[in-house]
Amino acid sequence: MLAVERHERILDQLDKNKIVKVSELSKLLDVTEKTIRGDLELLEKRGLLNRIHGGAVLAEDEGRMLPIAERQSGYSDVKSAIAREAVKLIEPNETILMDGGSTTIAIAELLGEFPITVITNDLKIANVLLTKSNVQLMVLGGTRIDKSSSLMGAQATEMLKRMRVNRLFFGTTGISVEHGLTVFNSIHADWKKQIISCADHITLLADSSKFEKVALIQFAQFDEVNEIVTDTNLDPQIKETLENSHVRLHLANV
Repeated sequence: MLAVERHERILDQLDKNKIVKVSELSKLLDVTEKTIRGDLELLEKRGLLNRIHGGAVLAEDEGRMLPIAERQSGYSDVKSAIAREAVKLIEPNETILMDGGSTTIAIAELLGEFPITVITNDLKIANVLLTKSNVQLMVLGGTRIDKSSSLMGAQATEMLKRMRVNRLFFGTTGISVEHGLTVFNSIHADWKKQIISCADHITLLADSSKFEKVALIQFAQFDEVNEIVTDTNLDPQIKETLENSHVRLHLANV
């Protein structure tokens, strides 16, 4: 098993249980306890966990990236504001690709005032759009991953290869000018690489808490994004850096 695969599994266990033990991880991943301790040390240096005697726990700072479910359920007002700002970017009759996520679901709820085509792999987004007569809906097939509402796999990938869309709306776990866009899971990383490749315009939706955070796996460089929709709580230094780059910045009032 590659180191990055072990790190994925370790963070997955931490996300689910909020604490991991060296002895249990050693058995689960079939490696020595010394190897696990080295993994935990590396992940702690990246700010993804805090080591304790015999194991590790969630990072304690307010900006921690785990647990994922808790993080995704937060900032609802901010995400709604970002969604309202993002909808302003859509032109009638465009074809847009929407990745799964709480902010893209909020965008879906606002659509329907004018005709557009929406392609998505997310069942929750599809359900929101199902009765909107102005929205031509296409759902990418695939297999549900864990408890998420997103479908991924070979079928969805093959469909994407034959598509070209006007705009992509998607999210990320972490965003850094230096380290790019990152997520915790290699499946999600591969998927996001694929959806970026089939869009003419790449729009990243990211609340201000995600900036200068680095998850496990990079799926895109910062300069692959055309524009970012975030909120007015963005750190002034980060805002200045973004405004001096080629990326167009949209700030939602919260």
